[in-house]
Amino acid sequence: MIAQNVLSQIIQAQSLNIANKDMGLKRDALPLLPNLAAHALIVSGIRRCGKSTLLFQLLNSKYPGALYLNFEDPRLYDFENKDFLRLDDLIRAQNISVLMFDEIQIIPEWERYVRQKLDEGYKIVVTGSNASLLSRELGTKLTGRHITKELFPFSYHEFISYQKLKPSSESLINYLTIGGFPEYIKERTDDILNHLFEDILIRDIAVRYSIKDVRTLQRLAQYLISNVGKPVSGNKLKNIFEVGATSTVLEYLSHMEYACLLHFVPKFSYSLKKQIANPRKVYAIDTGLVNVNSGSFTEDNGRKFENLIFLHLRRTYKEIYYFSEKGECDFIAFKNGAFHQAIQVCYELNSDNLDREINGMIEALELFNIEEGTLVTISQKDQFEKNGKIIHVVPAHEYLLKQ
Repeated sequence: MIAQNVLSQIIQAQSLNIANKDMGLKRDALPLLPNLAAHALIVSGIRRCGKSTLLFQLLNSKYPGALYLNFEDPRLYDFENKDFLRLDDLIRAQNISVLMFDEIQIIPEWERYVRQKLDEGYKIVVTGSNASLLSRELGTKLTGRHITKELFPFSYHEFISYQKLKPSSESLINYLTIGGFPEYIKERTDDILNHLFEDILIRDIAVRYSIKDVRTLQRLAQYLISNVGKPVSGNKLKNIFEVGATSTVLEYLSHMEYACLLHFVPKFSYSLKKQIANPRKVYAIDTGLVNVNSGSFTEDNGRKFENLIFLHLRRTYKEIYYFSEKGECDFIAFKNGAFHQAIQVCYELNSDNLDREINGMIEALELFNIEEGTLVTISQKDQFEKNGKIIHVVPAHEYLLKQ
């Protein structure tokens, strides 16, 4: 329980802190956020990707009179559900119409309070980690009353803007190495990404889901982040880590994806049953996180590069598959159930891999009866025609700035 005068002082102190804060790089996501209306805007994303900064930027640009409250403030550790009544008194006293809550998910039954404020006509923005804000309970308690927007670590455009670099193969390789977490780009201290990796596994997964075998969870996560771009299956992982049941492994994978640490891409098939049965390829939320936490002794730049292109696609598409029949195509992107584009990724085209990369793309284009595809490389630019299909070879620093 918190006294009302103390709560008021905390709100004032946090507002003063925002007023004196450097707003940082204007995020590309800012102009894409919808205007607040009858729905709560929920900005979700992995820890430390810049959600709070985006909230500050939204507050300054559109809603300067909004009430802001960060529930992770240590002074609010004793905040209880009944303290929302005291918060209500302060909101009414200040004649506020827009409410911005940072990390509110640590307060039990917060969804009910947000629903109540929506019913009262307030405009609301909430931010927090995916593990909490995309919880299964959210759909029932805020049914039809929320719009969720995902925020990712810095894109390549944001990275070069922040670093004041020009688009080039060199800055692209820099981005591939460092990744997009703002704090790590600024400080370049590996401990930042080491601790982030552990925080997600412990706080967002082990504690939230009451996992007792934390050591296996950690070993599994490190194995996956060390093998990005490779197919994995529950059965294979069960045998590697000697876990009792495949279902346990699948639960761990689900938790990691739910916490936005990893993504799993299914093999394309018109049969849903085959999609489920086939191995899925694993990709991490950030290549810098991979570089710092990977247990691999070899630098597999090709796989990391593939991971980078996946993240670019994931910002736009939620339906992404890999294609594998006689040949392979790295990504098939769909929007609203319809084929949108085919993307092949190759760090460097040479005489050893050219036919394989081209033929895999051609096979995918023929299946979907599409005339053109894109092959992304580190620095090469070219164009190939085969079987009536056109393949545009583009350097990544151009491709990542097109969309």
